[in-house]
Amino acid sequence: MKRFKAITTLSLIVVFGLSACATDEFGNRRPLTDAEKGALYGAAAGAVVGGAASKKKNRSRGVLLGAVGGGVAGGLVGNYMDNQKKDLELALGPERNAGAIQVEKLQNNILRVTMTEQSAFAVDSAEVKGTFYSTMDKISTVLNRYGKTQLTIIGHTDNTGSPQHNQQLSERRAQAVNGYFLQKNVNPQRMDAHGRGLSEPRASNATAEGRAMNRRVEIFIEPVVAEQKG
Repeated sequence: MKRFKAITTLSLIVVFGLSACATDEFGNRRPLTDAEKGALYGAAAGAVVGGAASKKKNRSRGVLLGAVGGGVAGGLVGNYMDNQKKDLELALGPERNAGAIQVEKLQNNILRVTMTEQSAFAVDSAEVKGTFYSTMDKISTVLNRYGKTQLTIIGHTDNTGSPQHNQQLSERRAQAVNGYFLQKNVNPQRMDAHGRGLSEPRASNATAEGRAMNRRVEIFIEPVVAEQKG
């Protein structure tokens, strides 16, 4: 727990430190845009989720390795995750072009797939939209193709409504995505779902654009690395 808190604190320090360094083309300081803030928060989230997922992996490594039929050899991890990112981008091309899905590679070879509130869920709803089923099917297909990974599914909200309501809503959304993947034969041993409510915004909740960025579900995809013999 102390290590996890330390990682979280360090990540936030990095984010706010970098946010003070934004300049215009003349070298003058300027405020970050919501998109730039989202990128910085995303980098911090990658570090935090990576630490949490690694901690879970270490606790149940034997079970996880058995579930995925052995991990990826250390020297092949980067290529394995790069190929998975390319396949996700190819499969989700229309959704990415429409702004409904984001596919990113974070540090430590972690991939993040971000689904916006507008595309996957109706406002204040945890039910995946029927129009989004085909997109979920595409993601499921790639996840099953690259089975030597573990998934951390995290729901988020904006700050509209009470913290308790938003926490519960974010949990239900994460569980809805988890449940859909289960129906598509994604191994349950690979998945973990959580809600973070309004506690981890990617942008300012003071604007409609920022709130839209904060209403999201993120899927962090982390490689399961084979045990080294020696």
